[in-house]
Amino acid sequence: MNLLLPTSNGLATPAMPWETSEWFNSEPLNLARLHGRVVVLEAFQMLCPSCVTHALPQATRLARTFGDDLAVIGLHTVFEHHAAMTPVSLKAFLHEYRITFPVGVDALRGAHPAPVTFSRYRMQGTPTTVLIDRDGMLRAQKLGPVDDMTLASAVTRLLDGAVPPAVCAIDGTCT
Repeated sequence: MNLLLPTSNGLATPAMPWETSEWFNSEPLNLARLHGRVVVLEAFQMLCPSCVTHALPQATRLARTFGDDLAVIGLHTVFEHHAAMTPVSLKAFLHEYRITFPVGVDALRGAHPAPVTFSRYRMQGTPTTVLIDRDGMLRAQKLGPVDDMTLASAVTRLLDGAVPPAVCAIDGTCT
């Protein structure tokens, strides 16, 4: 399993700002407010089977394991079935699945079906796991399930100030 960087040259780039319409389990958060902390951003949808069975339980374990050393943030990013995945439904979902870390609702703009933050990060679907270092630099991004040990290792390295191991660019080159 490789974590994918957003640039073909493998260099970290500044993480793009999030645009949200609502927050659950927290007051509104942004990268400036989280500066100095390592961030795991977990983009998900309620109707995404892999999100429900893997990504969200993994994010919960990360939050529990690393505590205040790590900011685990959920991003409910709906690019389909908009009528079914409303904030009211999300509130019930978060309660039912005991999701206690902060969750922002990715903002929609106009008639475009893809949410703003989803588009800024060039996400291709959910779940997508994003790692951001203490300086707000985008260090890794991966569509689909991420192995627990691989993710924990990458998070630990970022908390220690190092770059995650075995990081590969979208073009397939690895460092």
